[in-house]
Amino acid sequence: MEKHVVVILPHPDDEAFGASGTITKFREQGVPVTYLCGTLGEMGRNMGNPTFANRETLPEIRKKELIDACNVLDIDLHMLGYRDKTLEFESREQVANHLKTFLDDIQPSLVITHYPDYAVHPDHNAMGAAAVEAVRQIEPSKRPTVWAQAISNNYEAELGQPSIVNDITPFFKKKMETIKAHRSQAQGVLGNMNDELDDIEEIAKERLGVEQFYIWQFD
Repeated sequence: MEKHVVVILPHPDDEAFGASGTITKFREQGVPVTYLCGTLGEMGRNMGNPTFANRETLPEIRKKELIDACNVLDIDLHMLGYRDKTLEFESREQVANHLKTFLDDIQPSLVITHYPDYAVHPDHNAMGAAAVEAVRQIEPSKRPTVWAQAISNNYEAELGQPSIVNDITPFFKKKMETIKAHRSQAQGVLGNMNDELDDIEEIAKERLGVEQFYIWQFD
């Protein structure tokens, strides 16, 4: 059993769509989970239909949604304060050093993040690279395992099969609850699914019922 899991992702809702089933499984085992969330996703384009937000109000809306989602998952949250869509321009070393302060304090046995260069969004790639670097700086005997999530179209062709394949359908109710806590984002994604099938939860389970990760190999 893991001692403590730290999730390092850049945006509110990244944890919901990508890892909330796995997080729920750990919490049901009694494992503490801490989420280091890089930004508030304040540059997101989903303002609702009808519109419920504007560029000025969206950051506070997404902040509240993030807090609500973490309450659903029963995990600790630290908001790191970076600006959405600018992580690729931050110093990787400085971000890694920032992350390492949390890792040194928490001393997790497992870190979950995005797989650099295979996570589509520049913020995903940058945060994943900084997280890997932060763990790399830890003395090997104390270094946590890193699970890196790849989401690009070509990841299996280039990286092979993922190391960890979690069927999270037993925890899917909690995953849907977490996704729906991010109301500004869920409306668009689940609405698109609803265009295809009336039963949103069933099509969501088909698409999001497995969470996959690669175990990062340090040199």
